[in-house]
Amino acid sequence: MTAPLLQVTGLCKSFGGVRAVDGIHFDLYPGELLALIGPNGAGKSTTFNMVGGQLVATAGSVKLAGHELVGMKPRDIWRLGVGRTFQIAATFSSLTVVENVQMALLSHQSRIYTFWRSAASQYRSEALELLDQVGMRAQANRPCSELAYGDVKRVELAMGLANDPKLLLMDEPTAGMAPKERNALMALTKQLVVNRNMAVLFTEHSMDVVFAYADRMIVLARGRLIAEGSAEQIRNDPKVQEVYFGSGKTFEKPSQAPQEETA
Repeated sequence: MTAPLLQVTGLCKSFGGVRAVDGIHFDLYPGELLALIGPNGAGKSTTFNMVGGQLVATAGSVKLAGHELVGMKPRDIWRLGVGRTFQIAATFSSLTVVENVQMALLSHQSRIYTFWRSAASQYRSEALELLDQVGMRAQANRPCSELAYGDVKRVELAMGLANDPKLLLMDEPTAGMAPKERNALMALTKQLVVNRNMAVLFTEHSMDVVFAYADRMIVLARGRLIAEGSAEQIRNDPKVQEVYFGSGKTFEKPSQAPQEETA
């Protein structure tokens, strides 16, 4: 059996007297798209940021291929092969599409402060290859400020791939996007997971996206893990139904996965 890439064990985070995350544990495997969901205040963002190093855990362990991440700085975690995208796309609007990806590649190679050679000439072919993978090569020379928001998110995804990640963390990847854009981005992410055999952990509020694309889900409520499993298992879990609806109501199961709209 394949060993887990990411192992989270007994993860806790307290803010003063408030325990925002209380003993979370889960594994994530290569080639898997894992959704971290739950209602507002469940502890999703806190858990997510502890995995990425933005927050230091009060207790517990986060291991990437056996390497302990707790206490490491985000930059060092990035260099171990953990990519990251953000709820609000983090790109440089004054730079072109390809320059944004080149900057990410330069950062990964620890050459962001090397001035002896023009940055514009470095890693351009590698940046174009990443843009090709996310369907943005044709717009490589456009300023990011001119792009539609869905395209900006694709550029950010290419930047997240600049360190050839084993694990990609995606914080609300489809926030602010129309349904067609949401489905296109997640279908692309799913394809990259398979092609690269990488693991993705993502938080998401759009349940249509979660149930259509996640291989597995973990559900938090009040800082604790209350359910883990496939879409079908989560959909029919009484604890999950109670947390989301306060009743026996079930998630509506779509007749088929969302389809892209035609022009």
